[in-house]
Amino acid sequence: MTVRVVKVKRAEKLTFLERLYVPMIVLGLVTTARHFFKNLGGYVRGKPTTFVVQYPEERVDFPDAFRGMPVLVQLDNGQPRCVACGLCEFACPTDCITIVPGELHGAGIERYPEAFQIDMSRCMFCGLCEEACPEEAIVMSRQVELASFDRDAMIFDKEKLLVPEALLKRRLDFLRAEYDRAHAPSPKSEA
Repeated sequence: MTVRVVKVKRAEKLTFLERLYVPMIVLGLVTTARHFFKNLGGYVRGKPTTFVVQYPEERVDFPDAFRGMPVLVQLDNGQPRCVACGLCEFACPTDCITIVPGELHGAGIERYPEAFQIDMSRCMFCGLCEEACPEEAIVMSRQVELASFDRDAMIFDKEKLLVPEALLKRRLDFLRAEYDRAHAPSPKSEA
């Protein structure tokens, strides 16, 4: 990669017009006008040169690595995949995740989250909770439009966070390809 070195002339005296910044203002207006007329000409010809999305009728398809709000993966039986290990809670730099673990007796999963809350007004969508989760139970969705007039409405509980696994397939496939892990642990071959 080539690097261009720009030497700043600090000892040089500015002229009266340069001290008024008039040439720079004119240069900025010329650049703005050039872009305006270039884009206007594209619309007149029917070949726009700008990228425009008619929101909310049209939506931008975000790349697979996009991180929206964190959600819980819901199993087919309606329960979260979460085992309440608390790793996402410890990994969160803003402490916006709260988990209350509960014990299950006689089930395949020993623990489950009795309460799982995320304060979306504090969440910064960093994805550290997703990376810390060993069960792929919390993933970053594609939803970013969060608005409320009340601060308490921004606290999402377990029921609001549950999203069926089929709706999160694209993100889960990306994670599995990224971390090179299979959906289920492979059985050890007895040889």
